[in-house]
Amino acid sequence: MKYRKIILGLLWILSLVGISFYGGAISYGFFWALTLVPIISVVYIWVVFLQFRIYQEIESRFVVCKQPVPYYFTLPNESFFAFAKLSVKMYSGTSYVTDLPETESYEMLPGDSDTYHTKLICKYRGEYEVGVKEVEITDFLELFRFRYRVKDSFRAIVFPRLLQMDEIKSLDDFAQFSMWESMQQKEEPDVVTRDYVAGDSIKYMHWKVSAKEQKLKVRNLTGERRKDVLLAYSTERVGKMPEEYLPLENQVLELVLALGNHFVQKKIPCTVLRRQQEMKEFHLEVPGIFDELYQDSGKVDFEKGYSTADLIQHMDMLKVKGNISTYILVTHKLESEWLVLFQEWVNIGIKVLVYWVTDEDVEDYVRQAGGRIRIERIPVEGNLEEVL
Repeated sequence: MKYRKIILGLLWILSLVGISFYGGAISYGFFWALTLVPIISVVYIWVVFLQFRIYQEIESRFVVCKQPVPYYFTLPNESFFAFAKLSVKMYSGTSYVTDLPETESYEMLPGDSDTYHTKLICKYRGEYEVGVKEVEITDFLELFRFRYRVKDSFRAIVFPRLLQMDEIKSLDDFAQFSMWESMQQKEEPDVVTRDYVAGDSIKYMHWKVSAKEQKLKVRNLTGERRKDVLLAYSTERVGKMPEEYLPLENQVLELVLALGNHFVQKKIPCTVLRRQQEMKEFHLEVPGIFDELYQDSGKVDFEKGYSTADLIQHMDMLKVKGNISTYILVTHKLESEWLVLFQEWVNIGIKVLVYWVTDEDVEDYVRQAGGRIRIERIPVEGNLEEVL
């Protein structure tokens, strides 16, 4: 395209020299023809821009990341003249379309219509635009190119994957969970119930008795209160561009869901903690709460103001309950001063396991932990089924 413009410019200069020194109908005709060519090209591109339409459709706005969903787009020529060269550019940073080269161009006569049925795959959890991003129009002589952004683009709401993992090696190696693997905990609520008192955990509600007596009833506990796992994850945003923070956030959420689902399947009592405007807990022992956690993972916000340090301070406050034996923190940032607090938890008998989603070297932090705090590095784009 650059060389075409240079050649046209040189010819126009020659025509200008011709009419200046020689004159005549041929020289003037050549000059005006070369002068009108770029004007006609620009007008042509503008008319195509006004006439061209693109139609696209996705099976559902709600998709699961890395799972293909049916997608199609149609390029019709509804005008009375031909489209010389059209190109479409897809969103490629967070999603991609299979079996469709982005460099392909289309030449269409009046009445032509091309429909492409393919698959759309979203890479990360979140809400972002997918499908056709831009259309590029080129004139017949390929002198000028005009690119514009498609207004009617799709915003997909992408949920993280739910990985079914029968074994998680990093947990199997953690002594606390090997005791739970062979049997449920010995102390169980007996059949004796009492009236609900504000502050009682919902996980000990006896729903059948409550429905029968038309008031909330709670199971009494015999022996020691059983020890729970607290699974907390950071919702602090790290990075400014989507390609920076979306992979991190997606990996954090998929990791939390994989761990939570594993605990549910193994009947290990677990509470998931995360921060938004306020702290929220998900008691996974309660029927239906894991589904609530999964739905929440599709809409939870990550913000710079949701400090990981505040989350850790809240975890520190929960230790006074005395019913938590293990803290698991899933985070994409870690500070040395936090390890001091983790050591305090270990000193009072709470086991600490940190899953750090990062591509950085974590050996210095592992040495600082001194073997009493378990730190597992999870690569940002790593396959969880392999690295866990």
